[in-house]
Amino acid sequence: MADYLLLYSGGRMPETDAERGQVMKAWDEWFHSLGGALKDGGNPFSGQSKTIDTDGSVSNGGGSASGYSVITAESLDEAVGKAKGCPVLQGGAKIAVYETFNAM
Repeated sequence: MADYLLLYSGGRMPETDAERGQVMKAWDEWFHSLGGALKDGGNPFSGQSKTIDTDGSVSNGGGSASGYSVITAESLDEAVGKAKGCPVLQGGAKIAVYETFNAM
């Protein structure tokens, strides 16, 4: 088993209380469907970010990342299959799936 970072980019936040309720229900159902494979449900990112360049300079903005989750799976393909059920896709976001590894 390995850990996989699901990095969300784009999409939109729900605008009404009813839509928020539907989205939260979808997240709850997806989290339950993952069972023990859910390592960290993650969070959305705020619109504020900064980027640090290799020379140490700092600029506003950090790209299009909008949130993350961490799951476990036997393979990248299995992680992708699990990610296909993620509710962010319904809100127009894309998901990049990265395998992580322990460096220390």
